[in-house]
Amino acid sequence: MLDTSNLFHVSSVLNRQSIARHGLDSTRMGAAPGIAGSRRPEVEGIFLCRGEEETGFFLQINNTGGPVDLWSVDGIDEGSLLDNGNGFVYLPGRIPAAQVRLVRSDVPPQLGF
Repeated sequence: MLDTSNLFHVSSVLNRQSIARHGLDSTRMGAAPGIAGSRRPEVEGIFLCRGEEETGFFLQINNTGGPVDLWSVDGIDEGSLLDNGNGFVYLPGRIPAAQVRLVRSDVPPQLGF
């Protein structure tokens, strides 16, 4: 259903222009709360979903107050992902715009797949 990549990022549509221009950079995505509702980055990096199951979870917990986008992320060495202590992973730093692609836009809150 998704794409050939197995890594994804879920973010508010309010961050779409920033992501398209600068890539995934937590210091630039302040237009909306994080997917879990946090007002500040929880880690110095970018949370990534590994496959459809994790992606579906993040789409369902959408606590941004509005629709979200689903981004495919390419060129990441999965060995460089860190566990945040709750079983979810993130990549320290930022991910350039050339490595991300919008694959699903305007997913309504609490809808998921």
